[in-house]
Amino acid sequence: QVPRIILWLMVELAIIGSDMQEVIGSAIAINLLSVGKIPLWGGVLITIADTFVFLFLDKYGLRKLEAFFGFLITIMALTFGYEYITVKPDQEKLLRGLFIPYCQDCGTPQLEQAVGIVGAVIMPHNMYLHSALVKSRQVNRADKREVREANKYFFIESCIALFVSFIINIFVVTVFAEAFFQKTNADVNAVCANTSSPHSSLFPADNRTLEVDIYKGGVVLGCYFGPAALYIWAIGILAAGQSSTMTGTYSGQFVMEGFLNLRWSRFARVLLTRSIAITPTLFVAIFQDVEHLTGMNDFLNVLMSLQLPFALIPVLTFTSLPSVMNDFANGLIAGGGLILLICSINMYFVVAYVMALDHLALYVGAAVLSVAYLAFVAYLV
Repeated sequence: QVPRIILWLMVELAIIGSDMQEVIGSAIAINLLSVGKIPLWGGVLITIADTFVFLFLDKYGLRKLEAFFGFLITIMALTFGYEYITVKPDQEKLLRGLFIPYCQDCGTPQLEQAVGIVGAVIMPHNMYLHSALVKSRQVNRADKREVREANKYFFIESCIALFVSFIINIFVVTVFAEAFFQKTNADVNAVCANTSSPHSSLFPADNRTLEVDIYKGGVVLGCYFGPAALYIWAIGILAAGQSSTMTGTYSGQFVMEGFLNLRWSRFARVLLTRSIAITPTLFVAIFQDVEHLTGMNDFLNVLMSLQLPFALIPVLTFTSLPSVMNDFANGLIAGGGLILLICSINMYFVVAYVMALDHLALYVGAAVLSVAYLAFVAYLV
């Protein structure tokens, strides 16, 4: 019972983190689309309306919701694809970066982003969501031939979903790499001032290297490639936020039913996770600036990555048990290797991150948390 509750809490933590990202992304998108007229805290409050839009769509059944989800992903692909074509990244460098993993002169911030990308692409709670969607399909599970055929199509469906996610992430990362690499604040300030951008004050006229996030990224794209690039970027972020909140709500419903045997209404679930996500985000939006809001986004991505073993290990355990899966049990070697790789990446990041903090108390705290983390992962293994 204790590990079951701990696992549920870990998945809920990932869902709340994902929901916070959705709130942050939507607030930034609304701020950019309104040319700064709607403040960040106003955008956070507007995202409360997402709850009611989601529940309204939910009445029409899972298939309609999946179609709407597909529509949002199409918007993301088109908007970020437009940015990719507009910026025209170097294709040779892109291919080299895809197949030769290296990072010249990288420090902790770059490492944090790299680990964050793992968490951003492979969200832990989506493991449970895919499993639950499989259960929703009408398949005669007594007929092995039919189950085998269904497995083939589930595999194709998952591959397509992950491939589209991969392509969208390539669009975003390469656009940032090509548009912002080796630029200084003064460079961007001059270009934004020439285009009469209302956001030029974001960049002080100094020679420090430009640091960008999803907010500044949209602003810089608008300065260099025209207002259309800024607004299309904001629409893409908004679509990403809406799709994220839908996956979080559904997977939250399934993990609560699975781990705790509790059946809450969709309304109660959305209300709980959205309330937990909005409260800290609203405080940051009111009392801090957009840099702190997007900085929190990077931290939440890392949190997702740290939660991955708690989703992967149980799913791989049950799908590898012949007593549960019969003829359809899968091997443990590939899955076990994947978990080992993810745990190694996570622990390497934790060590590098804590070393950069340079404080004894933080070293001790991180060591205790790391031992607890690894002990629970070892117990699950």
